Amino acid sequence: MPKHETVRHVRHSPERMFALVADIEKYPQFLPMCEALSVRSRKERDGVEVIVADMTVGYKAIRETFTSQVVTRIGELAIDVKYLDGPFRYLENRWRFEPDGEGGTNICFFIDYEFKSRMLGMLMGAMFDRAFRTFAGAFERRADAIYGAPADRISEPSASRA
Repeated sequence: MPKHETVRHVRHSPERMFALVADIEKYPQFLPMCEALSVRSRKERDGVEVIVADMTVGYKAIRETFTSQVVTRIGELAIDVKYLDGPFRYLENRWRFEPDGEGGTNICFFIDYEFKSRMLGMLMGAMFDRAFRTFAGAFERRADAIYGAPADRISEPSASRA
């Protein structure tokens, strides 16, 4: 039910932004509500990497762990997340990294999810929604920390729908 889609322009290259989002093991260091992440398996073939991982998210006293399959396709600058197990009825997440023609990137982020439990949805839903809306910004701040902040940064969302 909750759905969020945005396009965010950043001054880092699509390849750098793709690499940063694909480096899922680092998420607990900077991503809102992500407390832990462990990789169960990783397979790569012909520029496509398939990772199965458990992510623990939390807010105050509530903790939930879910398993997802992350498919990264470097040739397409695309990352797709498929939900496998946990507290959701479904979760779909897509990232696209489109060159802006000037060395920067338009990051296209989409997420759609629903909790299995109506009660958990009521408890965690607002926090998840708020966290998901800040993900693109969290990755941009991470890119600035790792690659250096561009001198003439543009970081305003160009589209946002809930």
